[in-house]
Amino acid sequence: MPNTINSTLPRQVADAYVDAYVRLDPITGTFLGVAESARRLPDFSPAGGDALAELARTTLGELAEAERTPGADSDIERRCARLLRERLTAELAVHEAGEPLRVVSNIHSPLHAVREVFTMMPVDTAEDWAAVAERLRAVPAALESYRAALAEGLDRKLPGGPRQVATNLDQLGEWIGTDGGWFAEFAAEGPEALRAELRESALAATGGLVALRDWLRDVYAPAVAGAPDVVGRERYALWSRYWNGTDLDLDEAYAYGWSEFHRLLGEMREEAEKVLPGARTPWEALAHLDVHGQHIEGVEEARVWLQELMDETIEALDGTHFDLAERVKVVESRIAPPGGAAAPYYSEPSEDFSRPGRTWLPTMGETRFPVYDLVSTWYHEGVPGHHLQLAQWVHVADRLSRYQTTIGGVSANCEGWALYAERLMDELGYLTDAERRLGYLDAQMMRAVRVIVDIGMHLELEIPGHSPFHPGERWTPELAREFSGLHSGRPADYVESELVRYLGMPAQAIGYKLGERAWLAGREAARKAHGDAFDAKAWHMAALSQGSLGLDDLVAELSVL
Repeated sequence: MPNTINSTLPRQVADAYVDAYVRLDPITGTFLGVAESARRLPDFSPAGGDALAELARTTLGELAEAERTPGADSDIERRCARLLRERLTAELAVHEAGEPLRVVSNIHSPLHAVREVFTMMPVDTAEDWAAVAERLRAVPAALESYRAALAEGLDRKLPGGPRQVATNLDQLGEWIGTDGGWFAEFAAEGPEALRAELRESALAATGGLVALRDWLRDVYAPAVAGAPDVVGRERYALWSRYWNGTDLDLDEAYAYGWSEFHRLLGEMREEAEKVLPGARTPWEALAHLDVHGQHIEGVEEARVWLQELMDETIEALDGTHFDLAERVKVVESRIAPPGGAAAPYYSEPSEDFSRPGRTWLPTMGETRFPVYDLVSTWYHEGVPGHHLQLAQWVHVADRLSRYQTTIGGVSANCEGWALYAERLMDELGYLTDAERRLGYLDAQMMRAVRVIVDIGMHLELEIPGHSPFHPGERWTPELAREFSGLHSGRPADYVESELVRYLGMPAQAIGYKLGERAWLAGREAARKAHGDAFDAKAWHMAALSQGSLGLDDLVAELSVL
């Protein structure tokens, strides 16, 4: 037989993987704006997980072939191939360790994905609402498949964390509510002609929540009672690779977290003196601002204020520090549905920008919002943070690969950019007001504390002698909660929500500070390489147009831009 030369390049393999992945995970399809996904939900059962793993293995084999294709050594193909291999290898390691069979979280689990996807669906036409109704009817089976995965985890002695389970039960109670709960409230916005069908479908979906809640309460919670909430060094290293795209030196990262803690504490003390002279701690000054500082009164008023902040920031930065496409300049401020975690978040635009990027504010029942806690957070979630990066990825998807700009995202890259964006706004002089700058520093401190307590409690490390808090003792979740509360301006329910988040998503929270460090190192290396010719605006746009990179590659690639 004649010899044949493979003509498939790595980017084509990566994009074929996205197509196949979306067929298995229609929730991801909806986030990408794939209309065909709108009526279905994934199979979260062990069989569904095995199908995703088999797709990853097959794709890795195809990638090895594609890398032998002429042209596969170009920079753009090389970056795509490295990302695809690293991501799929990390995901397979998590799968093979059985981690999806024990995933219980207050923000990141199949349960949360099933609810959140409805907030991403188009609801402009009767056909859109018909798709909503059909997907609502699919909720019970999807949640049953999630229950099957957790049950398999119990059989294999892979329990989820008791604290996360307790939080899920509280969340489910709120979502179930009365008179149909959250799903019925969502469906009530549909057109009159479909109102009865939507109501029936929403009640079926809520029935799925009830069934899962009852099983978690009566079967799963008793079975995992007494199981450790922390994961230990081996599991933590596995998740660290997954969230950060690198094999971190965890002890060095822990030490870095402490060094940032001490640096930020010094800056916070200086800023607090401007807010409340004589304050014993920065958080006493923040407590003063909670009562006497600038506030936004009203939920809708807060949403409008945040929208105006994003619009003003885009206008100020475009053409001066960034060059933004028109469709990237659109970002919406939304109020998060109740019953989720306390932290604000961002959702990226669909691939055709028909659904814009959105920032989400959880109100946690509050109607009065201090400005010091909003400004740098919206620089993080919106502009120049998550929105500029993720919307720019979508904008340049045709120059890269669909994989690099969508499902191949690395958490530490994205969160690192968003934290870098907060710092950038401080560097550019947008946080000279003492209230807002103290709020920014408090947000930075929270990310340093995350590195300390996330690594510390999961690895049960010793608290060092230079710590002002329990030196010589070993970290526990209880100590982590106390330490976080002492070094945060946020309320107790927020601190508790964050702790449960760290326990349910080990090593994710450390990527903010460690990712920011990578972005800063890459910028400094590029500045040194270019000298006086360094163009920060050009560097920012080139950096944001690379698509996803793990921390293994991020600094190296940023350094040569």
